[in-house]
Amino acid sequence: MTIAGSQQKLATVPPTLEWIGGVEGHLRLIDQTCLPGELVMLDCRDVETLFEAIRALRVRGAPAIGIAAAYGVCLGIQGAVDVAEILQRVDATVSRLAASRPTAVNLFWALERMQRVARSEAALGPRELAQRLLGEARAIHDEDRRMCREIGRHGAALLADDQGVLTHCNAGGLATADYGTALAVFFAAHEAGKRLHVWVDETRPLLQGARLTAWELCARGIPATLICDSMAAQVMREGRVQAVVVGADRIAANGDTANKIGTYGVALLAQAHGIPFYVAAPTSTFDRSLASGEAIPIEQRSADEITLSFGRRTAPVGIGVYNPAFDVTPARLIRGIICERGVIEPVEASSIARMLDGAARPGERSPASG
Repeated sequence: MTIAGSQQKLATVPPTLEWIGGVEGHLRLIDQTCLPGELVMLDCRDVETLFEAIRALRVRGAPAIGIAAAYGVCLGIQGAVDVAEILQRVDATVSRLAASRPTAVNLFWALERMQRVARSEAALGPRELAQRLLGEARAIHDEDRRMCREIGRHGAALLADDQGVLTHCNAGGLATADYGTALAVFFAAHEAGKRLHVWVDETRPLLQGARLTAWELCARGIPATLICDSMAAQVMREGRVQAVVVGADRIAANGDTANKIGTYGVALLAQAHGIPFYVAAPTSTFDRSLASGEAIPIEQRSADEITLSFGRRTAPVGIGVYNPAFDVTPARLIRGIICERGVIEPVEASSIARMLDGAARPGERSPASG
């Protein structure tokens, strides 16, 4: 389904992803590979369609991937005739979707949560178990909406009126259930009456900043300027940036943070210019099973993303290509991590543990406990 026009008014922009119908329903999501030229909705009616959507970045952003995967479990069990078959299909779906992308920890957290629910509720009948799993996926979706709003509220307090802020990649509503993480900070500040000017890194090689972040900021009427990644240092040197806020795909126990490739370089530039560098992410993005960022797996993507930029050859045939999708910013470069519970500062293992311990709901382990 295509909604004509690339510059949609905010009121007409559909949710990034939503479940349509009951237990035999399907997942509908914005195909982000078509933005900003077209607003195309993709219906995922089976696990393989969703696997391809995650792998091809039709849905992307750590929180959104986690939500999509939770609904993917609901797709995977459709047609099962008894509880034993449901449990078998849950395990198979979890295994399949876990192989789609290796870096974003929310994917694995959501899949494990769905798997735990399936096993703990196995005494239910097949219809009741399917409804329970759909309810859990919807709960994950709703929790992310609330977390994004709280991240925005806590982060907005860190920004002053009439500041310039820089962000890298896309950590807005397209990457989450609703409001975003890094962009939630800007949205909340804007709604509070603070005048901000956002500098948007284009984010090579797939231009998530140019295609997605710029699109979201324009839709909300927030003043923004798009720059090439290589221009960030000059913009900082000219005094146009007073804070940097980015999202995250995985945060280790000590605060080392994996985010879109190029984020580490932005953090080094911010340090060199005395600019505070913040990471905005929900508690589900923390992976305390990893002591440091050295253990975070870094996804390697196709050479074509660099040599065939959106279908046009930009490099000679046969040239070697190295294309990591993420890099890791050391905790020492991060002023604070903004989560739904507050701002973690200083960024170190002890302060992270203090903030995260006890984050679980009654009867559920902490999502950040690894």
